[in-house]
Amino acid sequence: MKIVRRSPDPFFYEGGEIGVLLIHGFTGTPSELRPMGEYLKERGYTVHAPLLAGHGTTPEEMACTTWEDWWNSTVEGYRRLRESGVRRVFAAGLSMGGALVLNLARQYPLDGVIAMCAPVYLKDKRVHAVNLIRWVMPYQIRRGTKPAHIEEHLVPYDRTPLKCVSSLQRLIRHVRSHLHEIQVPTLVVQAEQDETVEPRSAHYIYEKIGSAVKHLKWYNKSSHIITLDREREHLFADVDAFIQEVDKSISTRERGKGF
Repeated sequence: MKIVRRSPDPFFYEGGEIGVLLIHGFTGTPSELRPMGEYLKERGYTVHAPLLAGHGTTPEEMACTTWEDWWNSTVEGYRRLRESGVRRVFAAGLSMGGALVLNLARQYPLDGVIAMCAPVYLKDKRVHAVNLIRWVMPYQIRRGTKPAHIEEHLVPYDRTPLKCVSSLQRLIRHVRSHLHEIQVPTLVVQAEQDETVEPRSAHYIYEKIGSAVKHLKWYNKSSHIITLDREREHLFADVDAFIQEVDKSISTRERGKGF
């Protein structure tokens, strides 16, 4: 019998001197990142995936949070990883987590950042009316189910606080306006079958980001939660290769400077 570890709890895997911070998506939990975390752990990385404020509990608790609270959770996760003694820190985020790690890259020392299906444009056009709707309908009740191989890893809410959708939009606008400030090596990842984020979001991030070293990778068989979909092993290997490439480049420069 296949046993799936489905838990909303954060996780921390102690490993080598390269740390990877994993940030989950809107209404998600670290569970959607656990397979990626385990893959990276097996390759010797130290990996931390915090649980963002208001997530993994109840929709009512989430309704009491804003993107600034989710941001504070991201920073706390970064600090915990940095304080563990790693010599390098990379940050990877899925969906809203991608927006949060991009924001982290412009404000805190990172060696590289990976944005996976990060939003600039959302497919559901009803989000533009959310500031009006939320006063008469505080929660969106309907939740579409994912394919079984994805659903079995999720710890979802049965409804979404529309107040938080409004805050998510503010986060997206904030990150979008500051992309040019990001200078660290960047890997932009996008699923072509994304049902939540317009895939053109990846083009926008890639074009606007200020990094001299940047890569854009597409996965034509994957949907929005790419870390659980059918090309996930390909994705994990690409992330590993990106981190190793950046680490090697930084180490070469450091040796040249006599570090």
